[in-house]
Amino acid sequence: MGAVVEKSSNALGAPTAPGIPNDGTGVIKLDPWLEPFAPSLKRRYAKTQEWIKKIEDTEGGVEKFSRGIEKYGLNVDKDNNIIYREWAPSVDEAFLIGDFNGWNRGAHRMTKNPFGVWEITIPAVNGQPAIPHNSKIKISMTKPGGERIDRLPAWIKYVTQDLSVSPAYDARFWNPPASEKYTFKNQRPKKPLSARVYEAHVGISSPEQRVTTFKEFTKNMLPRIKNLGYNVIQLMAVMEHAYYASFGYQVNNFFAASSRYGTPEDLKELIDTAHGLGLVVLLDVVHSHASKNVLDGLNEFDGTDHQYFHGGGKGKHDLWDSRLFNYGHHEVLRFLLSNLRFWMDEYQFDGFRFDGVTSMLYLHHGIGTGFSGGYHEYFGESVDEEAVVYLMIANEMLHNLYPECITVAEDVSGMPALCLPLSLGGVGFDYRLAMAIPDMWIKILKEKKDEDWDMSNICWTLTNRRHGEKTIAYCESHDQALVGDKTILMHLCDAELYTNMSTLSPLTPVISRGIALHKMIRLLTHGLGGEGYLNFEGNEFGHPEWLDFPREGNNNSFWYARRQLNLTEDPLLRYKDLNEFDRQMNLTEDRYGWLHAPQAYISLKNESDKTIVFERAGCIFIFNFHPTQSYADYRIGVETPGIYKIVLDSDTKEVGGFGRSDPSTRFFTTAMEWNGRPNWTHVYIPCRTAIVLALESPISQNAPAPQK
Repeated sequence: MGAVVEKSSNALGAPTAPGIPNDGTGVIKLDPWLEPFAPSLKRRYAKTQEWIKKIEDTEGGVEKFSRGIEKYGLNVDKDNNIIYREWAPSVDEAFLIGDFNGWNRGAHRMTKNPFGVWEITIPAVNGQPAIPHNSKIKISMTKPGGERIDRLPAWIKYVTQDLSVSPAYDARFWNPPASEKYTFKNQRPKKPLSARVYEAHVGISSPEQRVTTFKEFTKNMLPRIKNLGYNVIQLMAVMEHAYYASFGYQVNNFFAASSRYGTPEDLKELIDTAHGLGLVVLLDVVHSHASKNVLDGLNEFDGTDHQYFHGGGKGKHDLWDSRLFNYGHHEVLRFLLSNLRFWMDEYQFDGFRFDGVTSMLYLHHGIGTGFSGGYHEYFGESVDEEAVVYLMIANEMLHNLYPECITVAEDVSGMPALCLPLSLGGVGFDYRLAMAIPDMWIKILKEKKDEDWDMSNICWTLTNRRHGEKTIAYCESHDQALVGDKTILMHLCDAELYTNMSTLSPLTPVISRGIALHKMIRLLTHGLGGEGYLNFEGNEFGHPEWLDFPREGNNNSFWYARRQLNLTEDPLLRYKDLNEFDRQMNLTEDRYGWLHAPQAYISLKNESDKTIVFERAGCIFIFNFHPTQSYADYRIGVETPGIYKIVLDSDTKEVGGFGRSDPSTRFFTTAMEWNGRPNWTHVYIPCRTAIVLALESPISQNAPAPQK
C-alpha cells in the first residue's frame, strides 16, 4: 500500500479554529439563516462523533478500521500463507473453492467467529502460495435450510467475464509475482488551486468500435489531456460493473478495477503516468447504490436481503433497479470506508467524485422531488441522516489521512454545508457539481431564439451558489452526451455537423453560429460559473454524436460508444478550431487563475445589446451575444486603472473565428465612474464574440490617460 499521512483517529471532527462551537453549528456563523435548524446540525454532528468514538473503542480508530482490506478478502503473509476472511453472518457453513482444489466443496472448510466472520488459512506449498495467481475462486456457503449458495468474495480485487460461457463474472486471485507488479515512480501532484477537470471513460476513448484499454488511454489520452490544459482527470466506470451500458453505475465488485480495460497493474501505470505529467486523478466512486446481481455482486451475499443493504423496500432504488446500502451498520461502514482507502492506497488515486449523492442524502432519493431551495427540505424528515453521517466520516477520514485529497459531490439539491468541513458542521466535500448550469444551457438552446436570451437570468444561474462552498461548473457532462439528449453543439448545428464542418465547403450561417456560441458558452461558464470547471471528453471540440453503449436496443453496436478524437487531427475540419479554443481557454486560466479567485463582479448585463461584462482575477470578460450587432467604442467599467491587452479572443482565425479584433490593440482606462467601477475604457466587441482583457501595465489614477 502507498504511504499516507497518519494522524490520530481522535483528531477526526476536532475544531480547527478557536471560537468555533464544537457541536456542529459553526456553519451558522457563515449562514445565519440556518439558525432554526441548529438542532438538526447538532444531531448529525453528534451522531458522527458517536460513530467515531464507537470505532475508536471497538476497532482502535477510523484509520485502523478503514484498512479492512488488510484483514478481509484474500491476503498473503510473509511466508506465502493465504488468509481468507469473509463476513457472512447468516450462513451455517462456508468453504473456499476454486481451480486450486478442483472446486471441491468440502476440501477447505472455514471457521466462524462470534461476529459472523468466516476465516481460513491455506498454508504455502513448497514456499509458494497454494492458490496460483489469476486462478478462479469462489466462496461456497450453506444456508440454514441446507441450500448451497456460491458467491464471489466481497473484497475480491479482480474479476473477469467470459460472455461466451456466462454473463456472470469469475473471481480471480490477483497475486502477481514481484516481477509483474507495477511499481509507482512518481509522487502525487499537489492539489491544484484551480481544478480544470477532464471527465473521461476509458472504454470509449478511441475512434475504434471496441473497448479501449488502460494502456491505450495512458499512451493516447494522457498527453492530449495535458496539452489541453486540464489538470484533473475524473475517471468514470472504473469500479467493476457487469453491464457495460450502465456507464459504470451498477457496481458489482467494489474493490475490482474493471477487467474489460486491462489488469490492475495497467491502471496503476495509467495513474502513475498521469502523476508524472502533473495530472491529478479522481475516481468516480459509486457508494450510493449497488448492482442487484446475486451471482457476482453483493446482493443476497449470505442469502439474506439485509446484509449490506436495507431489507425490504427501503433497500431498493425503484428508479435505478438497484440495492441501497445500510449506512448505519458497523460492517457496512467498514466495507465502504475501507473501499475508499483501498483506491487511494492501492492505486494512488487523488480523490473521488461521489456519484449519486442526492440519492444518498434523502430517503426519497430525489425521485419525484423538486428542490425549491427552502431550508426545510435539507433538514426535515426526508433526510437520511445515516447516509449524511457516513459521508461526514468518509470526508473527514480522507482529508485527515490524505491532506491533498479532493472530494466532489454530485448533488442536485444544493444542501447547505455540503462543502464545508466537519468542524463547522459540514459534510466535508471540497466541491459540488453545478448541476443547474447545463440544464439552463439546454433549456435556452431548446426553447429560446437568440434575440430572446436573458442575460440577467444566465448570470444569475451561473453565480447562484452558496458563499464559501466551492462549485465545479460545467456546460455539459456525460449526462448531456448520452443518447436521448443532445450535446450543446448538436443543439446548435444539428444535421449540418455531418455536412458542413469541412473547410472545403462554405461556412454556413448555422455552423458559424454554432461554433461562435459553443466557444462563448464554455468561456462564460468557465469564467463565471464556479471555482472549478469540468468538461466531458469530446465536448471540448463539439463531438458530433451522442453516447450510447452496446445494448440489446441497438444490436450491441459500438458505433456510438466511442469518441472520434481523430476529428480534431484533420486540418480540413473545423473541430480542430474548437479544440484549440478549449486549450487556449484553459491555459489562460492557468496563467491568471480566475477559478480560485473570489467570485466575479458583474458590471454589465445589457438585455438590448445582449452583452455581459464582468471582472475576476484582474481579468475583464466581455461577451456580445447579439446575433448581428457589433459594437465599436463600447464603454465598459474597469476596477483597476491601467493599460489592458487581449489575452483570449473567441474570434481569432486559429479558433475558427473571423479575426475582427486586432490583437495588438491596447486599452487605456479613464478615471471616471462607469457601471459601478471607478474607471472605464472603450472596446470593439464584434457580434457573437467574447474577449478577455488583462492588465499589461498599471497607471496612476492621477496621470493623464495616454492616447490610443
